[in-house]
Amino acid sequence: MTNAATTAPDADVTEDDISRSDRVREGRKPAIHHRISTQMYAGIAAPLLLTLAASLVAWISFTRVGEAEKEVNEGAIPELSAAFGVAESSNRLVAGGPALVSSTPEDFESVVEGIAAARSEFETQLELLWNRGTGSMWLGEMRGYAAQLNSNIAAIEAEMPEFFELGLEADDLRADVNAAVRELEHQIVPALDDQLFYLVAGQRDLSTPPVAEAVHRSDEEVRLYRHWSALGGDVAQSAELLASAFSASQAALIEPLRESFESARDRIEISVATLGEAGGDELRPAVDQLFALGLDDGSVFDVTQRRLQIEESQRRQLAENQDLGVALVSEIESLVGAVETDVDVATEASAQAVSTGRLLLVVISVVGILGALLISWLFVGKRILRRVGQLSNRMRALAGGDLETPVETGGQDEVAEMADALEQFRQAALEVQRLNLVEELAGQLSERNEQLSQTLADLDRAQDQIVANEKLAALGEVTAGVAHEIRNPLNFVKNFAESSDELLEELLEAIADPEPQDDQADYIAEITGDLKENLTRIRGHGDRANRIVESMLMMGRGGGESRPVEINALLDEHAMLSYHSARAQDADFNVTIERDFDPEVGELEVIPQDMGRVFLNLVTNAGYAANERWRDLGGEPGKMVTLGEGDDTPYFPTIWLSTQRTDDSAVIKVRDNGTGIPPDVVQRIFEPFFTTKPTNEGTGLGLAMSNDIVRGHGGQISVDSEPGVYTEFTVELPLERSAPVETVDAADAPAAT
Repeated sequence: MTNAATTAPDADVTEDDISRSDRVREGRKPAIHHRISTQMYAGIAAPLLLTLAASLVAWISFTRVGEAEKEVNEGAIPELSAAFGVAESSNRLVAGGPALVSSTPEDFESVVEGIAAARSEFETQLELLWNRGTGSMWLGEMRGYAAQLNSNIAAIEAEMPEFFELGLEADDLRADVNAAVRELEHQIVPALDDQLFYLVAGQRDLSTPPVAEAVHRSDEEVRLYRHWSALGGDVAQSAELLASAFSASQAALIEPLRESFESARDRIEISVATLGEAGGDELRPAVDQLFALGLDDGSVFDVTQRRLQIEESQRRQLAENQDLGVALVSEIESLVGAVETDVDVATEASAQAVSTGRLLLVVISVVGILGALLISWLFVGKRILRRVGQLSNRMRALAGGDLETPVETGGQDEVAEMADALEQFRQAALEVQRLNLVEELAGQLSERNEQLSQTLADLDRAQDQIVANEKLAALGEVTAGVAHEIRNPLNFVKNFAESSDELLEELLEAIADPEPQDDQADYIAEITGDLKENLTRIRGHGDRANRIVESMLMMGRGGGESRPVEINALLDEHAMLSYHSARAQDADFNVTIERDFDPEVGELEVIPQDMGRVFLNLVTNAGYAANERWRDLGGEPGKMVTLGEGDDTPYFPTIWLSTQRTDDSAVIKVRDNGTGIPPDVVQRIFEPFFTTKPTNEGTGLGLAMSNDIVRGHGGQISVDSEPGVYTEFTVELPLERSAPVETVDAADAPAAT
C-alpha cells in the first residue's frame, strides 16, 4: 500500500509550505530581515550597550572606593599590623615554655635559640608600635607583662639542665635497683626452697639420707623457714616501693614511700641478723646495696623528689605564662579596638560610594535581565529553541523508524529550510523502506530458522553425549567396587569347597575300612556334620555374591519399587562399595570410616537402588575431599602427615557415618575432615552441572540428582562446611512416606560430582 502523502499533497498543506518546498529545491535563501543571524546580532547589541553603561558606573564607584582604601592602607592597616605582630610574637614567647619543658637534651639548644628569636621579635614589634605613635597608654602594661614572661622562661631554661641530669641519674638508679633485687631473689628463692624441702623430706639434698622428723621439723627449722619467707616478702615490698617512687606524680608522695622503705629495711635487718650463718651473712652485700640505693644521698627517693619538684615549679610557671599571654592579648585587643574606630570612619565613606554604585548597577542589571528575558523568551525560546526542539524530536523519531508522520515547522528562516529538507528525506526514505521491508523480513526469518534448527541439533547431540558419559562413569566406578566385593564371597566358596573335598576323602576312607572301629560311627557323623556346615556356608556366600550382582544390575537400571529397607545396612553396604571402588582406581587411596549407627532407626520404605546411589555419592565425595587434603599436606604411602603451619597434630583422612531416629524422621549424616567447601560454592552445590572437581573428574550431576532423589522420598538434604576443616551432609527422611516416590533414571544419576 502507498501512503497518500507520497502521491498527492495533503489537505492541510498551505501555499507557504509549497513555496518553501519549491525554495528548497531551487536553493534560494530567506530575506536578510528574516534570517536568524540578523535577529541574533540585534538581540546581542542591546545587552552590550547596557554592559558599557554598567562599566562606567563601576569605574566611578571604584575610584571613590580607592581613595577610601588609601586612607585605610596608609593609616590604620600599619597600626593593626604592628598590633597583630605583637600578639603573634607574644604567643610564640608563651609557647616557648612548653617547648622547653618537652625538649630533650639533643634539641634543647635549638629550642633556646627559638625562644631568643621570639623574645627579640617581641621587643621589635613593641618598638615599632611605639614609633607609630599609637598604643602609648597600653605599652607600659605590655612591657611589664613581657618582663615577667621572660623571667619565667629564663627560670625554666635554668632548671632544664638539672632536670636532664636527674633523668639520667634516675635511669642509672633504676638499673641498679633491678640488679640488686635480682641478686637477692637469686639467693633467697633457692634458700627458701631448700629449707621447705628440708622441712618436708628431712634432706638437705638428694644424696644424703633423711634425718629424724623431730630434727627436720623442729621449732628452730620452722623459725628459719618463716624468716626466709618474710625476707623474700620484704625484699619484694622494697622493690615495689622503689618502683612506686619512680612512677610517682607528686613530690608529696615521696616521703611516705621513703618511710615505708625504712620500715621494710628494719624488718630485713632483723631477718638477716636472725638467719646469720644459715645464709644471712651471704645476703649482707646485696642488702646493703639495696638500702644504699633507697636511703643514701642521691638515692632513688632524693632524685625522684627533686625531679618532681622541678616539674611542679615548671607547671606553675607555665600556668603563669598562660595568664600573662591572656593579659597581653587583652591589651592588644584594646589597642585594636581603638584602631578599628579609625578604620570605621574611613570605611563609612567607602561604603557610601559603594552603596551609590550598587544602586546604579542594580538598576542597570534589572533592565539588562528583563531585556535578556524578553529576548530569550520571544526570540530564542519561541522562535529558535522551540522550533529546533521540534525539529530535533522529529529527526530522532525518523531515526527510530517513524516515517509516517510529516515534518511540521513553520517560518521563513534557516530552521524552515532544514524542516523542508527533512520532509523531502522522509518521503524518499518511506518509499525505500516500503520496497525493501518484505524482502528483508523474509531473509531474516529464513536465517533465524536455520540457526534455531542447528542449535536444537547441537543441544540434542550434547545431551546424548552427557548421558552416555555418565552411564559409563557410573558403571565403571560401581564395577570396580563390585569386583572387590564379589571376590570375598568367592574366596570363601573356594576355601569351603576345598575343605569339603578333603572331608569327602576322609569319609570314603572311613567307609572303605574293612575293620570298623568302635568310634567309627561318631567319626563319620562328625565328618558329615562338617560337610553339611561347609555346604551351608557355601550356599550363604553364594547368595551374597548373587545379591551383589543383583544390586549392581538394579543400580545400573535405576528406579525400582519402594520397599522397607534397613537404612543402617544400606548405608554401610554402599559406603564399603564406594571405598573399594576408590581403592580399585587409586592404590594409594585410604580413608578411615567410623560408624555411629542408631539401632532404633530400623527400616524405612524407600527405593533401595536410588537411596543407595545417594549414599554412594555422598561417601564418594567425602572420600575424595579427605584424600585431596591428605595429598595437599604432602601425604605419601607409609608417611604420616601433620596439619602443618606450626601444628604437629597428625592428620588421618576420616569419614564419619551416623544415623539417628527422631520423632518423625531418620537423620543420616556423612562427615569428612577434608578440604571443605567455600561459602560461595555452598550456595551452588546442588545446581546441575556445577562441580569443583577438574573437568575430567566430575560432571556436577551427582549431588543435583541426589537432591532430587531425597526430595522425591519426601525428605531433604543439607550441607554444612568450614573450608580446610570439615564438610557434613545431612539427609532427613520421613519415617512414614505420604506420597509415591518418583524414580530416577540411572543415566541421570552419576556416582559422584
